[in-house]
Amino acid sequence: MKRFLSRLDRFWYLLLILGCIGVQAAVFLFFREESYLTVQDNLDLFVAHFGVLRHWDGWFAQHAVMPMLGGIDRDLLGSEWNLYNALFIFLPPFWAYLTGSFLKILLGMCFFVLLIWDVEKENFPQYRGIAWAAGLCYGMLPLFPAYGICFAAIPLAVFLLRRIYFREGKRWYAALFFYPLLSYFSYFGFFLLAYLACAVLILSVRDKKFCGRLALALAVLSAGYLCFEYRLFGQMLFSDVVSIRSTMVEEDLNLMEMLRRGAEAFFTPVFHAASDHLPLVLPVCVLILVWQILRLVRKKRLRDLFKEPLVLVFLLLAFNCLVYGMYFWGDFRRLFETLLPPLKGFQFNRTVFFNPFLWYAAFFLALRFLYDRKKLWGKRLANLLACAAAAVILLTPAVYNEFYWTCYHQAYRNIYHTEVNLLNYREYYSEELMAKILSDISYDGEYAAGYGINPAVLSYNGVATLDGYLGLYPQSYKEEFTKLIKPAYDRVEEWRTYYGGWGARAYLYPGSGENIYHPYREETLTDRHLYLDADQFRRMGGRYLFSRYELSDMEKMGFLLRGIYADPSSPYTVYLYETGGRN
Repeated sequence: MKRFLSRLDRFWYLLLILGCIGVQAAVFLFFREESYLTVQDNLDLFVAHFGVLRHWDGWFAQHAVMPMLGGIDRDLLGSEWNLYNALFIFLPPFWAYLTGSFLKILLGMCFFVLLIWDVEKENFPQYRGIAWAAGLCYGMLPLFPAYGICFAAIPLAVFLLRRIYFREGKRWYAALFFYPLLSYFSYFGFFLLAYLACAVLILSVRDKKFCGRLALALAVLSAGYLCFEYRLFGQMLFSDVVSIRSTMVEEDLNLMEMLRRGAEAFFTPVFHAASDHLPLVLPVCVLILVWQILRLVRKKRLRDLFKEPLVLVFLLLAFNCLVYGMYFWGDFRRLFETLLPPLKGFQFNRTVFFNPFLWYAAFFLALRFLYDRKKLWGKRLANLLACAAAAVILLTPAVYNEFYWTCYHQAYRNIYHTEVNLLNYREYYSEELMAKILSDISYDGEYAAGYGINPAVLSYNGVATLDGYLGLYPQSYKEEFTKLIKPAYDRVEEWRTYYGGWGARAYLYPGSGENIYHPYREETLTDRHLYLDADQFRRMGGRYLFSRYELSDMEKMGFLLRGIYADPSSPYTVYLYETGGRN
């Protein structure tokens, strides 16, 4: 037993890594396209965009129009020079998605450990186990899938900048230039550059000497983003097209409400950056922080408080949450947009996207503190806490925890011998059914829209759409689309607030006020009248309407029922309506 415990103390983290990654791989490889992947802001967004680029040869196209939202500039969709996006160029969509998910875990873990190795240097062997365990936790976090690799690469950016600052060689500038291949400017790059600019200023004042190395790094990293995201910068800087960002309505809170919103972000992470820290990581870090403060008080060294790494990490967490709250303070947001007009509508509250990394950096520091007690109980407690944190991540039903939801829904199906209402990947996109429909009508690129069928399903399967989901497209098209949906828009105040004040989801909304775009097997609709300007539909070039419902008064509106389609592989019954072609 003593020998077993000794080996467990040495290799526990390897068992943890193999167990956590292995069980996830086993689940997804077994269920494959019957896995339950998140639809909201995921399958209905970026994977659909990749489908447009795939079907219409748009990945490397220049000055091209992609048939989505009535025809948009290719540059409004994702860059080809991004590792995650590139997976969808070379692999079938589901396998690209799965590869990206596991790359996020592996890269997040390895980059996290690389940074700790760089910081700890000679002491790293002592902390190897908790470094790998904390890195595994960070890699497994259920973060925004399309930018999971971008989250994973944050510690790599810190590592590269440390190497540059400590004069480790010019080759690190080259590595920093290529870093944007793993990142994304709007979500991470802008903030990395802002943090770096602050570091140049602070270090120059502290050292009483201009920090030229990091200033050069700032220029190199900026050049990298400009090169690899040339499409985005072309739209931001050189396009005179007014986008929907100019009319988006944000919350306008007062000072106290803004502070409360920032405090909420500290405890409960925002939608895309679920760090799962509240049940275990936060209390452990707070307890260790209090312990450290009390030790400094006892030793009468409270002036050394800001030399403690854990304190500095907590200050960064608080700062990011404060900026998040300030975004909703209207006066401050308007000042920001006045000073930086090209960034009007830019969500600068994404500082909280760096908090998942900071929470698990703080967690590592807390575990290291226990290791430094030089007691076996402290070391084993730290190991146990690391394993518990990994278990919390795997078993928390977060929005993007697709391992949890796949296990849950598959278990429900097998235990109760019934289908769940949520759709899995294969059912949601229903490729066999869509192929049957497109073959039957000899589809040749005519514009269409979905009603009850998310336009993402159409885009993924190669259908040109008048509708769609995109956070940046011309305001002029939003105005045309508003005319299209005006009967429902005027009838339901919620649609005027939702689409009029935001506009990213250009859908055909029902006049009953119901949401008919959930990824559900059964989606009810009480009013079967189509509240749509049919003449505007035809003026915009629409020909087909893919509907999950049999609709009334369609002949009066100039639509004919082309066919009713179903397939055993799909939960949808599609009523395909057809009207005249382009005017």
